[in-house]
Amino acid sequence: MSREKTIIQAARIISIVFTPFYLPVVGLAALFVFSYMNQMPWGYKFQVITLVYFLTVILPTMLIGFYRRYQGWTLIQLGQKERRMVPYVISILSYFFCIYLMDFLHIPHFMSNIVGAALFIQIVCALINVWWKISTHTAAIGGVAGALFVFGEYFGFNPVWWLCLVFILAGILGTSRMILRQHSLPQVVVGFFVGLVCAILGIAFL
Repeated sequence: MSREKTIIQAARIISIVFTPFYLPVVGLAALFVFSYMNQMPWGYKFQVITLVYFLTVILPTMLIGFYRRYQGWTLIQLGQKERRMVPYVISILSYFFCIYLMDFLHIPHFMSNIVGAALFIQIVCALINVWWKISTHTAAIGGVAGALFVFGEYFGFNPVWWLCLVFILAGILGTSRMILRQHSLPQVVVGFFVGLVCAILGIAFL
């Protein structure tokens, strides 16, 4: 395998691993580690994360995959701006259902706020996508940075080293999206800052 093919394959793997849908799960994991909620039973935390993982990662990924195969598109073709709206709608509806179910099950509001912040990011990205293609991959990791910032303020821990790790991952992810020619530099940078701001506003004020 040539060096160029190796780089492209690595970029594809990174894009798959860091799917835009992982933000709520990572946010909840951070909440369970850095806040007073780390005192909750492990069984309960596992149940919440499993529920959120299924409704915000597995469900939209499966439905979008079915839609892509029904249309006969490749992943690259699905990434075209005019074809991204249905996947956005699928993910938004999945997130709405997750929040509804969390409320129905009386899961603490601060946990559902994390899903709400991720939903806010999805909606803003969908609206921007009407006029301009934006990277939801970097928006998601920007949301992780925003969540860490808010948790640091609320729960009194220093998130600097975690933020440094997130920034490094964001650079790797953004580079991967550009290598795959899915986004330009402005699209990945704007995506990151949209996710950062939306997560801060969503978690702090929802």
